[in-house]
Amino acid sequence: MTIREVAKAAGVSVATASRALNGLSSVTAKTRAKIEATARELNYVPHSGARSLTRRQTDTIGVILPDLFGEFFSEIVRGIDLAVQGAGKNLLLGNMHGSAEQTGQAIRAMRGRVDGLLVMPPHSSAETLDQALTHGIPAVLLNARSSDGATPFVAVDDYAGARLVTEHLIERGARHIVHIAGPASNRDARERERGFREALKEGLGITDPLVLPGDFREDAGRDAARYLLENGTRFDAVFGGNDIMAVDCMAELREASLTIGSEVLVAGFDDIPLARYVTPQLTTVHSDITRLGAAAAELLFRMLAGETPDAQDWLVIAPTLAVRGSTAGGFKPGT
Repeated sequence: MTIREVAKAAGVSVATASRALNGLSSVTAKTRAKIEATARELNYVPHSGARSLTRRQTDTIGVILPDLFGEFFSEIVRGIDLAVQGAGKNLLLGNMHGSAEQTGQAIRAMRGRVDGLLVMPPHSSAETLDQALTHGIPAVLLNARSSDGATPFVAVDDYAGARLVTEHLIERGARHIVHIAGPASNRDARERERGFREALKEGLGITDPLVLPGDFREDAGRDAARYLLENGTRFDAVFGGNDIMAVDCMAELREASLTIGSEVLVAGFDDIPLARYVTPQLTTVHSDITRLGAAAAELLFRMLAGETPDAQDWLVIAPTLAVRGSTAGGFKPGT
């Protein structure tokens, strides 16, 4: 069914049918109602490509993430999708797999297909990102900032969150806290490690804590636990750079017959749904990932509506601490 057939059945011109179905005001209410009723009777579905050429809009938002694996990214997408669906628009997902070259390719692939972009580029240089974004497509960054500070962003305060959880472990009596870091090229990972180090320095005077390498994936948590156990490392708490690593580290420590929450404390970051369903439940930094995605989408919609948000409209989400069983017991310093 085409718009020509709708126009013929409604007894109007193709131009009038097009204006009515595209919501333009140059059609009387009576004529619009007749055309819309005819379109429903004929089960007419507008061709998105033709409509975008006419209106120069696609009603589609592009989302480019460094990965689509895991609950962290699924929660971000869930938040974005809630906002996008509420606005009556569509969502187009892409990923860049981390490299600067692939970031540019992913953004270029979206041109002409979307009205605006949401981009999370933790592995990409600011210079590469700036070059890729300077082509007239409105964009909002997630957990990143452009080198000139001109691109709007929404971010979680990773540094403050890491300080919160490290201070909590110290308050619980931990004195030998190990951190499993994320990828060195990842901005979130660097900020979380920085918060951990500074909280330890201020709280315990420790300037050279044990930081084990990780990549935000499950095996890194198990590898870290095995390293600690096999090398006889003295530790009483582990702060995983994200929940996935913390959960897998906790599982490995339990298999070694350590009691989580009393013999050793374990905490994570992000508060993905899994954190509430492991045993014991994981203490973690609640960074409100769903809100991160939704807030970024809503900021982009304002830009598409013609607004020019200034820096006061950009959002840094303050995390909170979700204290659960994995740090429930605590112990006296020195035990």
